[in-house]
Amino acid sequence: MRLRLLTIICLIICSHPLHADDAPLYNYKSLSLELASRLAWAAIHDCRKQGYSVAVAVVDRGGNLQVYVRDQFAGPHTTETAIRKAWTANSFRQSTAELADMLQKGIIPNQVQHNPGALLVGGGLLIRASGDIIGGVGVSGAPPGKSEKDSIDGACAQAGVDAIQEELEFAE
Repeated sequence: MRLRLLTIICLIICSHPLHADDAPLYNYKSLSLELASRLAWAAIHDCRKQGYSVAVAVVDRGGNLQVYVRDQFAGPHTTETAIRKAWTANSFRQSTAELADMLQKGIIPNQVQHNPGALLVGGGLLIRASGDIIGGVGVSGAPPGKSEKDSIDGACAQAGVDAIQEELEFAE
């Protein structure tokens, strides 16, 4: 009787399909400190070439600050602003310029901009590796462009991402 019961229980358990949500552990990609630092410095150097002193923040996929670099003459507001831009892009899974545009057009509700920590102005981008979001980068300190999509901060952030993109594409 006991053996029969154990056999039935085993059959039930073994026949239950394992779904991704049932997995006890998850694997994910994470940006190394070295690569995050290279991204930040590439963004700093791109803004310097244009004559701007900025701050750059890189957050990991969980929104935790991984790297922060502030150029010598970047204003005191740039610290928090860069961090919030990186966090916002990562949290909302979209560039901050796109979010600002969506807010202006009424596509997303006005209260989104009041989410603690969120900052919906250009200069925050996602960092992707093989299609997976692995973090965000935020740049602050350059004057705004003609529009949010043309922000100089955003262009410097993109230069940072571009500097490591090839390495991200070939990473496993």
